[in-house]
Amino acid sequence: MSDSLAGQAPPAVPCMPKHVGLRTRLAIAGIGTIGAAVARAVASGALPETEITAVAARDVGKCRRTLDQFGCDAPITSLQDLHRNADVVLECAPATIFDQIVRPTVTAGKKAIVLSAGALLSHFDLVDVARKNGGQIIIPTGALLGLDAVGAAAQGKIYSVTMTTRKPVKGLLGAPYLVENKIDITGLTEPLCVFRGSAREAATGFPANLNVAVALSLAGIGPDLTSLEIWADPGAVRNMHRIVVESDSARLDMSIENIPSENPRTGRITALSVISMLRKMNAPLRVG
Repeated sequence: MSDSLAGQAPPAVPCMPKHVGLRTRLAIAGIGTIGAAVARAVASGALPETEITAVAARDVGKCRRTLDQFGCDAPITSLQDLHRNADVVLECAPATIFDQIVRPTVTAGKKAIVLSAGALLSHFDLVDVARKNGGQIIIPTGALLGLDAVGAAAQGKIYSVTMTTRKPVKGLLGAPYLVENKIDITGLTEPLCVFRGSAREAATGFPANLNVAVALSLAGIGPDLTSLEIWADPGAVRNMHRIVVESDSARLDMSIENIPSENPRTGRITALSVISMLRKMNAPLRVG
């Protein structure tokens, strides 16, 4: 997907399950691993109070074929028009077009669910835009765990947050930090620590890999005080994260091993976390 992510197509019937009482009109920016999974869930009836009213994609033809596989007739539109007939816009696109998706959404006083959490750090004025216009930026749990507990601890005093990430080599290939620092991980035979630093630095150096670290930092003590290690592990088959939080209310020690999707940089649970969040928006009972 590129900055020109946009397409035009004749109006079509929105993608919705055959239920009544729909309340959430959802637009999706990007029909990759996550966007397609969410569209499939809506079309299957798994989210009976959600309808897809618009989709934006770089490759309109491929997007249409993907949606047709699910029986989803949502119109494909431009980024500029994506939010117009939606209550919620799901951003699951490259970070380079983050602002083009989220700014018009929150300016219009609507909700934006964002997966490119790292991109928010360089567009943090959007939080003020959302505040002034009654919009909201929502970061789902994604491939992480315990953000509710971290957020609760942050109401008191958090002393430190550290995160250690281990990923299969193919999930880190091409990361800007590795390229810029000439770190070659293609022939590794044992785990190698390729990065130590803050969540803010990781967001810049690993934009496709460490959105989870930014989400953790925003739930806790911020991107500059959240410490991170990244390991390339040739023996790993899952994306693994361990988080340790020291606070005045609890010591949190949490680990998660995510099964990768067809995109090695994205765990299967990431799309499921978005589906869970959409379900909670209209649920008569909400936990967490």
